[in-house]
Amino acid sequence: MNAPAPKCPGRAGLALCGVRIALNGAELVAGLTLAVAPGEVATVMGPSGAGKSSLLSYLCGTLDAAFAAQGEIWVDGREVSRLPVERRRIGILFQDDLLFPHLTVGENLLFAIPREIPGRRARRELVRRALAEAGLPGMEDRDPATLSGGQRARVALMRTLLSRPRAVLLDEPFSRLDAPLKAAIRQFVFDHVRAEGLPTLLVTHDPEDARAAGGPLLQLGPGLRDGKDDPGAHPARNREDAP
Repeated sequence: MNAPAPKCPGRAGLALCGVRIALNGAELVAGLTLAVAPGEVATVMGPSGAGKSSLLSYLCGTLDAAFAAQGEIWVDGREVSRLPVERRRIGILFQDDLLFPHLTVGENLLFAIPREIPGRRARRELVRRALAEAGLPGMEDRDPATLSGGQRARVALMRTLLSRPRAVLLDEPFSRLDAPLKAAIRQFVFDHVRAEGLPTLLVTHDPEDARAAGGPLLQLGPGLRDGKDDPGAHPARNREDAP
């Protein structure tokens, strides 16, 4: 898997430089180099087994030891590929909201706030503002089980943002939402990461998600050895024919 280090496309925002991931000698991601600017949403698409989840795991620092991986990961001007998960400052939003069922909505949000933000009053004020921004004012004491799907999705996003990430990964967070709700939550998420200036990488099977994201589109799979596509370079494959 060793290869000459590629020229990094830029280190502001989120930058991947020569990322290669293999399992049992078979390359899943072969030399991916990509820059995602602050506030930009890039999309990764491809069939099952193409390496999408493995790529996110490598970025987060949770890739299973059975995989061989190399390549630089730059977040906000800092190379983080050798840092532990908690020091990478990368937030992630999953298919499932993963709210803790034994905690209230407010406690779920408090859990995400970094320890360097001191003071109970200050931390609770951050929670209050986050819920108001999400259109859920006064819901600190609610049981997550009593929330609708859309409300839970908004709480999950605000929890991710309260962790003070420098970049965000979206692992098919809209896939289980009904169509009208999906469009609204997708716009809510994209609006917030753009407003926060967070470089964001979205994994999805839905071409409409990619169109709404509007940023670079990556197609992972056989024959795409660098894993990199420009949205304007192959319009038929990138947009209409995406899986």
